[in-house]
Amino acid sequence: MTKPHFLALFLTLWFYNMTIATAQTFKLDDVKCYPFPNSLTSSANSNKIAWIFDEQGKRNVYVAEAPDFKPRKLTAYLEDDGQEISSLSISADGNWLVFVRGGDHGANWNEENPVNVNSDPIPPKVQIHAISFDGKKHIQIAEGESPSISPKSDLVLFVKKGQAWIAAIDGTSPARQLFTANGTTTELKWSPDATSIAFVSARQDHSFIGVYTNGKSPVKWISPSFYRDRSPRWSPDGSGLAFIRTPGAGGAPDAILSDQHQQWSIWNADPKNGKAFPIWEAPKTLSGSPPNTHGGTNLHWVANRIVFLSEQDGWPHLYSIPAAGGPALLLTPGKFMVEHIILSPDKKWLYFSANTGKDFKDIDRRHLARVPVDKAAMEVLSEGTNMEWTPILTADAKYIAFITAIGQQPPLPAFIENKKISNFAKELKILGRENLPGQFPVDKLKAPEQVVFKAADGLAIHAQLFKAYGNTPKKPAIIYIHGGPSRQMLLGWNYSDYYTNAYALNQYLASLGFTVLSVNYRMGIGYGYDFQHAKDCGTKGASEYQDIKSAAIWLSGQKDIDPERIGVYGGSYGGYLTNMALARDSKLFAAGVSIHGIGDRTVGRVNNILLPDRYEKAPDAEKAAKIAWQSSPVAYLNTWTSPVMLIHGDDDRNVQFSQSTDLNKRLIEKGVDVTSLVIVDDTHHWMKYENVMKVNQAVANFFVKKLMP
Repeated sequence: MTKPHFLALFLTLWFYNMTIATAQTFKLDDVKCYPFPNSLTSSANSNKIAWIFDEQGKRNVYVAEAPDFKPRKLTAYLEDDGQEISSLSISADGNWLVFVRGGDHGANWNEENPVNVNSDPIPPKVQIHAISFDGKKHIQIAEGESPSISPKSDLVLFVKKGQAWIAAIDGTSPARQLFTANGTTTELKWSPDATSIAFVSARQDHSFIGVYTNGKSPVKWISPSFYRDRSPRWSPDGSGLAFIRTPGAGGAPDAILSDQHQQWSIWNADPKNGKAFPIWEAPKTLSGSPPNTHGGTNLHWVANRIVFLSEQDGWPHLYSIPAAGGPALLLTPGKFMVEHIILSPDKKWLYFSANTGKDFKDIDRRHLARVPVDKAAMEVLSEGTNMEWTPILTADAKYIAFITAIGQQPPLPAFIENKKISNFAKELKILGRENLPGQFPVDKLKAPEQVVFKAADGLAIHAQLFKAYGNTPKKPAIIYIHGGPSRQMLLGWNYSDYYTNAYALNQYLASLGFTVLSVNYRMGIGYGYDFQHAKDCGTKGASEYQDIKSAAIWLSGQKDIDPERIGVYGGSYGGYLTNMALARDSKLFAAGVSIHGIGDRTVGRVNNILLPDRYEKAPDAEKAAKIAWQSSPVAYLNTWTSPVMLIHGDDDRNVQFSQSTDLNKRLIEKGVDVTSLVIVDDTHHWMKYENVMKVNQAVANFFVKKLMP
């Protein structure tokens, strides 16, 4: 190399490193050191609350008690071992907490199987634990799932290998199988007096509601039929049982490429004689189909009314009907969604989070709200740029606890006195500030800005813009694509640990000098039924991809963005759309990172479409199979030229690992620049914090290498 060339290279690298140094104000370790709270819960008869804190992979149960709610760590798990804690609950008397440790309970399959991120010769177990509120007794009850504490606070019901088991909460008697039922037993529900147990018996093409009373009496089956029955809910006095009924499997195959109404209805039953009658049937419209937002139908029985969630007016809203049947009363009218729904202790109010408020930007936030169960008199309790979600109430309803993210501060538990709710912003008290490490860059983070642009077909698309740090006139940009796809990224920290991680990574990328645009593409929640169920999406044509392409075009038109240096990344469904972006528009996207993304959407699908195990097949089967292929990134490999990084954990239980092995081989054979990162024995959700950091740093390093020079 000649001296002039060497000097030019030296100056280029010096300028590049100085640009990064000038822009960056914190490290990845700093912005990722936050504790993440989840599973906030309360006791039915005491003013005690509990939650789970994930502190850099060390997951523990925390408790607090009125009136000061001083947090106290109850468990002592000190390793980043990938063992999640889930199904947290407090006994009615407040003396015991029960939880499950292990598994991957956000998985699509094998969620109850152990997660062995450390590749130990003897893998961990998925076990139910009970621990006293004072922390003096800690009992490993048994291997199992879905624990439910008796209203008398003495017993724990749970599911083990598809059957109902029971154990003493204090360990005085060992766990035993309670009864045997064909099929798979799920949704165990105690009656209010703890004398009976309702449950769902899932039997492939149909399911029953059963009621168990004692070891000598047969199970009482509730109006057994050729349908699928689920979501049993006891009346407050235990004399009635409400449930959801949907059609069983079968019938002539429907057209695949056109959406069909999915029938559902609410039934009221007498648990003693098993007789039931319908009290409400959903409208026979597309939006009248069962909701697939948080909590599904959110069925509750309150006094003499049944409350539920439906999207029949185009938004996920709360309704109530008389227990004997009658017209549905819309409780929460308006263009917003409700989620994280709970009942007040007196069963007169519904508390929830909603993306609504006084500010038009609140559609991209979450605030607390409540409504009476019998009239449309909704109140939004919080407002502003802060966000709140997952409300709970103490037994006396004096306090509301919730999770909040305030400005640049990550999510933390908080509470407020109900009587001071009118002065919400001033009176709320944050819990667990001491768990936030001092290195966390609270004062250095920049809140993202709301952006709304039009897709090619004119649909309005919301996004969050993380502006790059530094003073370079033309900045590289990155589009972030969330997974799901039924998710919504917010103007701040997210209520999901997976997307809180994405928010932190986007903040870090901005600190490196990248402008990041997080896109809420169609199929996501928060913008109504028609947006979530837009035409020709997914395997029906991937029309949602136009929103990603339009985002790149919008970025290219910004005066401070270098259109030649736009990258794209995402995980899961976001990984799939990242693959689509690189395959179809390498001229727009200079580089990308696909994290456990799909490459071929016909895998595991075409055989069922074209060769079902029956004579009949869908009238549009051949066309549907072809469009599924055209909705796959691998169908466009001829135009894929941009470099890519493929990341996948090989114990993924949401997206098959083979999707990445297949895509990796195809791209290498084509000569595309492929970088790969395999995370051995971890799942879709990066259960080990060390692996989260490894993935995040790899994403950042890849974009620095490909887009910064």
